[in-house]
Amino acid sequence: MQETKVKRLVMNSMLIALSIVLTRYLSIRISFYGVEGIRIGFGALPIFLAGFMYDPVDGLIVGALADIIGFFVSPMGIYMPQFTLTSALTGWIPAAMYKYIFKRKLNFLTLMITTGSGQFITDVVMVPYFLHTLFRIPYTVLMPSRIVGYFAMLLVYPLLILEIMKRVPEFKEQIFSKTSTK
Repeated sequence: MQETKVKRLVMNSMLIALSIVLTRYLSIRISFYGVEGIRIGFGALPIFLAGFMYDPVDGLIVGALADIIGFFVSPMGIYMPQFTLTSALTGWIPAAMYKYIFKRKLNFLTLMITTGSGQFITDVVMVPYFLHTLFRIPYTVLMPSRIVGYFAMLLVYPLLILEIMKRVPEFKEQIFSKTSTK
């Protein structure tokens, strides 16, 4: 029991660190009006994995902590808690749908719907809204790249998640032990 809790804590910590690296250092960041307007990368992938592997709350915590710690490691502008909320929801929404609506059925379509719904709510609706209301960045500047990025990642994230869950022993063990019992 204790070993499982420690392993879960270590895995979530690793996913937080991985999300920070993928988001802050291995992403393309484009500023508008002195504020990060577009970020192209895979920083949400570890956040998704935490939620799918353990629980929606794990996805929420990994998303929130990755944003907070990532800001202190590599800030761009001032800290805005609204973006911590979107990062937390990036982990919670898909995992909650995966667990409660799809009953942990792991396939491409399930992952496409869950990650696509979460990304739509956070990346296409919430982030542009916050950027517009906080910094007055016009929607005409924000939305075209967000929509194109959304449709690209709609296919990429499910493929990557499936491959990681099938090939990495820690993820495979966690995911398939839960899906086989349900």
